[in-house]
Amino acid sequence: MNILHIYKDYFPVLGGIENHIRVLAEASAARGQQVTVLVTSLDRRTQIETLNGVSVIKTGRWLNISSAPISPAMFGWARRLGRLADIVHLHSPYPPGETLHLFSGSRAQTVITYHSDIVRQKTLRRVYRPLLWRVLARADRIIATSPRYIDTSPFLQRFRDKCTVAPLGVDLNRFAAADPARVASIRNQLTNQPTRHVILSVGKLRHYKGFDTLIEALPDLLDARLVIVGSGPLEDTLRECATLCSVADRVTFAGEVPDADLPAYYHAADLFVLPANARAEAFGAVLVEAMAAGLACVTTEVGTGTSWVVQDGVTGLVVPPRDPALLAQAIRSLLANADRRRQMGQAGIARARAQFDEQAMIERVHAVYTGVRGGGKQVAGK
Repeated sequence: MNILHIYKDYFPVLGGIENHIRVLAEASAARGQQVTVLVTSLDRRTQIETLNGVSVIKTGRWLNISSAPISPAMFGWARRLGRLADIVHLHSPYPPGETLHLFSGSRAQTVITYHSDIVRQKTLRRVYRPLLWRVLARADRIIATSPRYIDTSPFLQRFRDKCTVAPLGVDLNRFAAADPARVASIRNQLTNQPTRHVILSVGKLRHYKGFDTLIEALPDLLDARLVIVGSGPLEDTLRECATLCSVADRVTFAGEVPDADLPAYYHAADLFVLPANARAEAFGAVLVEAMAAGLACVTTEVGTGTSWVVQDGVTGLVVPPRDPALLAQAIRSLLANADRRRQMGQAGIARARAQFDEQAMIERVHAVYTGVRGGGKQVAGK
């Protein structure tokens, strides 16, 4: 089987979608399938390389429109590779890639993983809407990462009959344990101030992650230190927010943490919080990582997978977005009750094993490939 993935970025660019594509591509290559990833480069040069059995073509990037990189060279590659592929796997939203495939003349079966609606870029959404309807109508199968997104996306609702749920998966064993010495070292560094509890949040420092709300909740959590792992365009703004809230001495910006070190940060924390404020946070894979590490989670109800991954009252608590007072109340209630946190952590481990194992995700996606190649209709998963 010849599989072509199309998106804007790929490893070593870090991000949830980029990592997801890498896992799928390398798993297919390991099965002996021919796999190509077509993305854009970070400059105007086209680069071709092979990474872990995956052919990666990064076409020259000339400009960005609403966070969507434009590469004129990608069209030629999409036409050429699309005609050779058995399956073209689009990762949405990336309007340039989806549009190029629509007009590429490819007769390959088309699978779309619909990661998120276009949320913030209202002009782009308005212009792209007619084309997106055509892209989705043409697709042989649409993969959603949670049933909630099918229920709440105005685009997926219309194509419910061709949607399959394949939740994002995590290498659970990687997060189940961590080096005790490293955990103790991180914990000692974070609690050598007059704080007893460590709150962890992980993600790109982008607007929809809601880190500002979490920082604004911190004045009501006097015995807690917040650790934010990740980097991004809002770091200076978030540091200023911490200063204005008089909590800069209790917020640690850890930056990008090496993959090998990340599990230790989870195990050094008392609680995990993802305070998302928009539908652009469609799933929250970091919630699964936290649950795999045995942490209770607090997240927000934004009508997406975040409140499906975290079961309110079972594996954590779900509160409204953009409300520092209610967020602080939920965090405080769990920090004050170690037994409840432990019970939620154990329930989170069980849920992660049942729903979010990486190998199970790979098998679900490959079942979609097999189904569309065989012409069979698959039942939408719930």
